[in-house]
Amino acid sequence: MTRLNRENFLITGIVCIVFGASMSVAGLAPMALTVGMFGIVFFVVGMTMGRKSGLSDEAVARWTPDAEMLPDAGRFMFRVDVTLDEPVTSSILCGPCGHLTVQDGPKPAVFSCPQCNRRLWDEEE
Repeated sequence: MTRLNRENFLITGIVCIVFGASMSVAGLAPMALTVGMFGIVFFVVGMTMGRKSGLSDEAVARWTPDAEMLPDAGRFMFRVDVTLDEPVTSSILCGPCGHLTVQDGPKPAVFSCPQCNRRLWDEEE
């Protein structure tokens, strides 16, 4: 069930409880009892539904950026994404040619694009 269904159950439950209470004040006890009880049931069902937010662990592990060319911003651009959880992988997107390289481990100190042979960075230590 999605989050929208959870919210719908909660809102319906509250509306039924309020509507049932107002009918009991108006003297319609049998109908007020029915609507109020359904409101309580809807509210309890809505509260017991689990929250589903974000991506699953498998979807996060499989994610890679789209392989697309990046615009020049005075010089060529590139993108590096490194996962924080194990297994650590790095995805490197070359801006000029749009080639995506995924490799195990953290960001390397030196990297050249295997498709266009352009050196993207060189970190001297």
